[in-house]
Amino acid sequence: MKKILSLGTVIGLLSACVTINIYFPAAAAEKAADKIIDDVWQLKDSVQAPAK
Repeated sequence: MKKILSLGTVIGLLSACVTINIYFPAAAAEKAADKIIDDVWQLKDSVQAPAK
């Protein structure tokens, strides 16, 4: 019983050391950010100023 508990502890500790890294291409992220900013500015430009 103690041996099974030790094996489970070792497996648990080893699995806790696994890291998943996700890398986003910088150019694609920058392009997406630029598109979002352009869309926001177009929305602001399309709103007409109230006539005096």
